[in-house]
Amino acid sequence: MARIKIDLDRTIGTVDARIFSGFIEHMGRCIYGGIFEEGSPLGDERGFRRDVMQAIRGLRLPILRWPGGNFSSGYHWVDGVGPRDRRPRRMELAWRAEESNRFGTDEFVEYCRAVGTEPYICVNIGSGTMDEAQAWVEYCNGTGNTYWANLRRQNGHADAFGVKYWGLGNEIYGSWQIGSLSAEDYVKKAVQFAHVMKRTDPSIELVGCGKFGLDDWDRIVLEGLAAHIQWYSIHIYTGSEQYYTNVFVPHQAERALRSCRALIDRVRYAQGIRHPIHVAYDEWNVWYRARANTNWEEQYDLSDSLAAATYLNVFVRHCQTIRMANISEVVNIIAPIMTSPQGLYLQTTYHPLQLYAQHTRPVALDAYVECETYDLTGEEDTSRLRGRAVADLGPFKLLDVAATRDADGRQLTLAVVNRDRDRDWPTTIHVVDRGVDGGVAYEVNGRDPKVRNSFEEPDAVVVRERPLAVAGQRFEYTFPAHSTTVLCLELSRP
Repeated sequence: MARIKIDLDRTIGTVDARIFSGFIEHMGRCIYGGIFEEGSPLGDERGFRRDVMQAIRGLRLPILRWPGGNFSSGYHWVDGVGPRDRRPRRMELAWRAEESNRFGTDEFVEYCRAVGTEPYICVNIGSGTMDEAQAWVEYCNGTGNTYWANLRRQNGHADAFGVKYWGLGNEIYGSWQIGSLSAEDYVKKAVQFAHVMKRTDPSIELVGCGKFGLDDWDRIVLEGLAAHIQWYSIHIYTGSEQYYTNVFVPHQAERALRSCRALIDRVRYAQGIRHPIHVAYDEWNVWYRARANTNWEEQYDLSDSLAAATYLNVFVRHCQTIRMANISEVVNIIAPIMTSPQGLYLQTTYHPLQLYAQHTRPVALDAYVECETYDLTGEEDTSRLRGRAVADLGPFKLLDVAATRDADGRQLTLAVVNRDRDRDWPTTIHVVDRGVDGGVAYEVNGRDPKVRNSFEEPDAVVVRERPLAVAGQRFEYTFPAHSTTVLCLELSRP
């Protein structure tokens, strides 16, 4: 028997809904054939796929990051504005493709408005210049009688876009990146970009390009850039063919967030920086099968869904550090939504993303969890961490829990991931000093951990909803093997 104990007064912090954000990039079929498909019977007059828009709205993404990713380090935004038929077709060097530029800044902002999300633009700090970045901010946000603001008006947009979030490059530390830089050289360039971008619009928030939150790049960049940024980006992808490694390796994000928080605290103290700097984990996902493919289209199984839910629990528990996270990517490329010219299906990872976005409450609680653990020591590390050990993070609790409540203490949400491959876990749930007056259970599960959704079998993994006839301070609930369960509980008045 496992045990979960909740004290409504043991708060961790405020959960920022921006941790449920998304990311799209000009890579494979993410943009063209994904969110944007001109001439499709499923598209609207703008070329936006209506079925994809509906699925994205279901995720309630607060922010959508674009245009990359690696693509951004070679992207010149002026190619993607103005009449579509006059836009140049370019070689695309990041993913060795051709870029039609038929989806650019105007289309991206319009798409964000259509699905109810805020745009986040990552500028080209690889092959790009500070003048180009400054002009992009002016084009999007300028209200004066200036060249770039007038060009936006000429292109049919009288009102400024008001793009708030701007990334100072993407993974510029990597040799795979066009224009890659050392940490010291990146700081010099990023400071120059930050100056002209902020002078153009002082209200924007800048995102510094971090690595994993764990090494000298992060220390050097934070020391040099902290005075200019409000956000610090880290990226970690995980995944493994081995079931238990796959579902536990997202705890690497916990280590990264702890380390990054310490680096941020240190530099703010040392430099007397008064404004807060939060982590934007603006690329995260399970990604290991399709990395060698030419289309990068990962087909997720149920174990990957458990890993995604574990990531989300980590983000909730570290809410004081992380205020933005962007699932990479939203459509077709390692994505929760997969399309064909005829329709779409929802991958196994879609369902926890949707449930958490809908039911996570604003106040995070410090849940006490007592259950069996699993030790990865001695197992071969086949994780997507390039040799970085994950076993030393364990032993891992088989039940991973995030608890949140509303501000008034009337509603409680428990998100519980049972990573046990074979056993259901009967669990006593105890809410201190308060009674439970029923609720609803949502469960993501399938017949086995390897089951996948597909066009042929779109509902192999689905969400099952049922009412909870429970009452009192203690009740028992059995969490099925290899499942994610979200319990939405109504609480009695104190």
